[in-house]
Amino acid sequence: MQVALIQHSFKQTKEKTIEYTLEMIRQAAINGADLVVLQELHTSEYFCQSENVDFFKYAESFENEIEIFSQVARKNNIVLVTSLFEKRANGLYHNTAVVFEKDGSIAGKYRKMHIPDDPGFYEKFYFTIGDNEFRPIETSIGKLGILICWDQWFPEAARLMTLGGAEILIYPTAIGFSPNEPKEEQNRQLNAWLGVQKGHAIANGVFVIAVNRVGFEENKLIESIESKTTTESKIAESSESKIAQDSTKYADSAKSNQINGIEFWGHSFIFGPQGEEIAMAKTQNDEIIKAIINMDRIAEVRHMWPFLRDRRIEFYQNITKRFID
Repeated sequence: MQVALIQHSFKQTKEKTIEYTLEMIRQAAINGADLVVLQELHTSEYFCQSENVDFFKYAESFENEIEIFSQVARKNNIVLVTSLFEKRANGLYHNTAVVFEKDGSIAGKYRKMHIPDDPGFYEKFYFTIGDNEFRPIETSIGKLGILICWDQWFPEAARLMTLGGAEILIYPTAIGFSPNEPKEEQNRQLNAWLGVQKGHAIANGVFVIAVNRVGFEENKLIESIESKTTTESKIAESSESKIAQDSTKYADSAKSNQINGIEFWGHSFIFGPQGEEIAMAKTQNDEIIKAIINMDRIAEVRHMWPFLRDRRIEFYQNITKRFID
């Protein structure tokens, strides 16, 4: 089975980004892809760097995007994994992966279960935690264990997908560095990201795919704060306006809790069931990463390393506790 991962940067507007993505999907299909996987929230910039109610408008086009990607899956005869901002109801939003079959029908949805809330990744402001459990999605090419970005740090999610029969774990992702972090710290973060997912592949005897975005995306809140601060400082200097001075202090305080932007590190990859690297992005630029995967490898590896056989399930009850005091 040929797999294609589409790694790219945000293209100035949502409309341009979608059109660019559709063209990359077509290229992947022309070159023989059976499965095409897109990155997290691939239709827009990574807007979760700040908390801004204006970005909820992006979810209004969810149904239209469903139709767009359904058509491209059908026209290109591919299984397609997308990652969209879903408006489920007024005031209820999800970070949702939608998987399309080769005929354009929806094979299944997965709503992100683990939601981060860290500097630059304020996803709890936008997304409600998923309520779909960790169930693989059955497709014509196999059972896909769809998880999203922050889910990748939790071995429980990978294991439950595997126990449900998943043959490939797939993680649409948006992860990167703060530009102010030292190079050594950036390398540690990247290596940890690669390492934890190799561990999922090995421990579960499955293929693992992650598709990350690339490019630097500026924090729009910082940009607006800096602009507002500059303007109000000038007003304060000319009129000694107390309101302007107070507003400037507030802006400085807000800015101190933010990062200037994120440099998304790419490195989209496919790992085999022994953690072997099957394919990885050659650059941190836009790229279609292609590889042939042999699903028979799962059985071969599990015969050598029967980890699922040797689990001591009668002693794992404490895994559901927050902490063992």
